[in-house]
Amino acid sequence: MIEDKERWNIRHVEKPMPHWVAPTLEKYIKEANVGRALDVACGTGRNTHFLADLGFVVDAIDLSDYALSCIREDANIIKQEVDLDHYNIEEKYDLIININYLNRSLMAQMRDALKEGGVILFETFIQAHDKPEKGSMNPDYLLEKNELLRAFCDLDIIYYEEKDIVNLRGEDARLATLVARKS
Repeated sequence: MIEDKERWNIRHVEKPMPHWVAPTLEKYIKEANVGRALDVACGTGRNTHFLADLGFVVDAIDLSDYALSCIREDANIIKQEVDLDHYNIEEKYDLIININYLNRSLMAQMRDALKEGGVILFETFIQAHDKPEKGSMNPDYLLEKNELLRAFCDLDIIYYEEKDIVNLRGEDARLATLVARKS
């Protein structure tokens, strides 16, 4: 864990993410009831701040203590430094967001942690099977084609797409996006 934490701290310092909100979150936030939210691998809080400003009480979880230190102190934000490889989701949420991160062991927990009517917004990278991999992404942290859809197929799917993009660091990538509601 210490090595992972140091690696992420260095990455947040040397290759900071832009501070704008994930466009998918901005577009689909209207689907969620304002209440309790979980921001998985929240980084420096670009989406956490957006949710808190809308009135959500946000559990912002990340391994990087540096990233968490960049999140403002706010009554609506509960920052938690956690090792996501060993984290258990124990609360129920109106909204769970997972942007640019993949930990397959958390997927079933996320589904189970949604309140009735709760929304999950999950967006992360996928393997591009039709061309050689580009960039430095570890294939262990890339979804297979339709894997995200299969993982949440028992929810009401609001939106699903897999597409080629240029990521926030300017690299070619393939992205899977899912917005779904628990009924």
